Amino acid sequence: MIVPTSDDVRRLAEQLIAELPPEQQQTFLGVIGADRSMGLLENVLRVPKPVVGDAPTRIRGFRVRLDLVGAKPPVWRRLELPGDLTLDRLHRVIQAAMGWLDGHLHRFRTGSDPRSPYFITPFDVEEGEDGVLENGVRLDQVLTGTGDRLWYQYDFGDGWDHVLAVEAVLDEPPAAVRCTGGRMACPPEDCGGIWGYTELAAWVRGGCDPGSVPAPFEDAGHARDWLPLDWHPDRFDVDEATTALAAAVATPVPVAGELAALCEQLERGGNQALTQVLARTAPPAAVQVSEADAARLIEPYAFLLDVIGDGVRLTSAGYLPPAVVEQLAERTGVTGWWIGKANREDLTWPVAQLRDSARALGLVSVRKGRLAPTALARRSRDQPLALWRHIMSRLPVGRTDFDRQAGWIALAVVGSGIPAEEWTSEIRNLLVGLGWRAKGSPTLGTAAVVSPTLDVLELLSGKTHRGRLTGMDPAVAATARAVIGPDHSRAT
Repeated sequence: MIVPTSDDVRRLAEQLIAELPPEQQQTFLGVIGADRSMGLLENVLRVPKPVVGDAPTRIRGFRVRLDLVGAKPPVWRRLELPGDLTLDRLHRVIQAAMGWLDGHLHRFRTGSDPRSPYFITPFDVEEGEDGVLENGVRLDQVLTGTGDRLWYQYDFGDGWDHVLAVEAVLDEPPAAVRCTGGRMACPPEDCGGIWGYTELAAWVRGGCDPGSVPAPFEDAGHARDWLPLDWHPDRFDVDEATTALAAAVATPVPVAGELAALCEQLERGGNQALTQVLARTAPPAAVQVSEADAARLIEPYAFLLDVIGDGVRLTSAGYLPPAVVEQLAERTGVTGWWIGKANREDLTWPVAQLRDSARALGLVSVRKGRLAPTALARRSRDQPLALWRHIMSRLPVGRTDFDRQAGWIALAVVGSGIPAEEWTSEIRNLLVGLGWRAKGSPTLGTAAVVSPTLDVLELLSGKTHRGRLTGMDPAVAATARAVIGPDHSRAT
């Protein structure tokens, strides 16, 4: 449900008055109890401000239950929170505990009615609203005892309403925000509110029947590609929620340049997701990259340089010769899992990906039909750390706006230590938050988030050996962190 603000109503009323004949304008003002000397409709349309108590001298804690209003069966989380938690940080806690992606606007209210007094956000201030700013209000200034409630709305389009109810007041605040219980997965973003979620959940519980795909999906494949990885409405892990909470309240990592601009772009819309991802890259998560680590990471590129030697002539179509493709597939491990002969570059995408990636990184070049190592590659091919540092210095790779943004997002996600099997979904969610969409779709498909930078990170992670990546390689995460901020990681 979209709730108009006082400014929206005021503008509408002023437009209506402007369209009335002069002799009827004063009559209209008299009917609604306003006059121009008081400021047009100011008394009538002023939204009441929420009541905020004094901050207690002694900080206590709260055990609260957070429920998604209207969800059946209930979607809920039990949380332990310190009383001095400000509402802007509580917003991050709710996002992390529930599993939202922080890609939409939000609002805290003191009542269940959408017209209840609410706390304003920095976005509201930019829009000209006046009120009580959420980042100056503590939890213990609006909740004091058992049974007290606070309402939270997320995504004014889908209208996800939550209610946070105090179950107990704790004598001492918890040492850290934590989740102690809950049920059911968070609904997928942009699924159409409670009604869309209910249909989607029933479809997944029923085995994703291709014959009854919920709207607006074209087919079962489209729906499964759109859903978060392994999403099931009945799945919830309290440990995962607590881990997400720790990242949500961690001190943000200082970043600069293009990545800082992306953070600012998201935060202007109230989206803290990238900031939270970056918080996971802060020390002590940083690790050192040894010469042995560097040699292991750059191995696919070293194999490519070794196989092509001083250079190889490409086919008339511009591909590597079949014998070279076979040798590369064997050396890199592709042969062990690839279905097919692995002797044609155009039919063996891991080999093509390696060649394209090496060229983007300035390790090889094509001149007069020959693929040859660059001067830098010749100097560094037997020096793993030097080659690793060069690769790191070229990231992110790409010149288009999408490749640059997708590259920085990939570095942030990988640097946070998120398992490789979750990289694509995390990157996709952040890119959607930045406004990227596939043509004719409200989101991005899995294939659409591929970028030259992600290709490099996957190759460093050993994708040619395994085909599908799982888990987290600390040295790859350290590489990404080193690009984001040199102080976060160093080679030895």
